[in-house]
Amino acid sequence: MTKRSVSGKRFIITGASSGIGKALALQLAERKCSLVINARRAERLTGLQAEIEQRGGKAIVVAGDVSDPATRQNLATTAQREWGGLDVLINNAGIGALGNFASASEDRLRKVMEVNFFAPAELTRICIPLLEKGTQPIIVNISSVLAHRAVPLKSEYCASKFAIHGLSDAIRAELDTLGIDVLLVSPSTTASEFFENVIDKTDGKYKKMSNAKTPEYVAKRTIRAIERGNHEILLSWSGWAFVWLDRLWPGFADQMVARFAK
Repeated sequence: MTKRSVSGKRFIITGASSGIGKALALQLAERKCSLVINARRAERLTGLQAEIEQRGGKAIVVAGDVSDPATRQNLATTAQREWGGLDVLINNAGIGALGNFASASEDRLRKVMEVNFFAPAELTRICIPLLEKGTQPIIVNISSVLAHRAVPLKSEYCASKFAIHGLSDAIRAELDTLGIDVLLVSPSTTASEFFENVIDKTDGKYKKMSNAKTPEYVAKRTIRAIERGNHEILLSWSGWAFVWLDRLWPGFADQMVARFAK
C-alpha cells in the first residue's frame, strides 16, 4: 500500500458525464488535478470541462464509447500528449441490465461484459506503460457490492463485477513489482442514472432504493482510499453485512437472497 496525495495528479476518468464519475471529476478539480474525462455524451463532457476549470482543475474531453478500442487508445494518447503521462486511471464507466437470465438474449450478456469488464481490462492494459512512469500510480476500478455477492435479476451485471473484482486482485499482485497499486471500490446502491440507463428491463418491478448513497459520498470515500493506499473498500454497513453473511453462512445467504432480492 502506497500513501499518496492526489493534488496535482494526472487522471483518466471514464464514465465522467454523470453520477460517480462526474462527482470524482469535480472533487479532483478542487485538488488542481489534470483530467482526461470520457463518456459517450460529448455535450455533457463539455459542460463538465467548464465546471472543472472553474474549480481550479484542468480537463481534456475525449468523447466516445469506452468499449471501442479507438476510444481507449485515444484516452491514453491524450493523457501522454496533454499531461505528459498518467498517475491515476479510474475505470468508472458501466451499464446494467435487469431481468431473468433464462429469457434474456446473448447480446445483453455480451454488451454488459463488453462495457463493464473487457473495456476497463483493455484500457488498463494500454495504460500500464504510462502508469509505470507515473508518480505513485494507481488503477481504481469502480465496482459494486454485487462483485462479492450476486443477486437474482442482475445476473449479467453481477458477473461483470465479479470479473473486474477477480482481475483487480490478480493484477494487483502482478503490478506490485512495477510500483502500481490497484484499488477496488464496491459501493452499494448509489443515487445515479443507473436505472434510467439499463440496456434492458424485462419487467416493470424495479425501483430506486431510498437509502442510496450520493455520488458525492462515493467520490469522497474513493479519493480518501486512493490517498490512504487502500486496496479495497465497501461503502456501507449494509454492504459489509451482506458480504460477511455470504462468507460466514452462504446457505442462509442463498435463502435470504432467493426470498427477498427478487
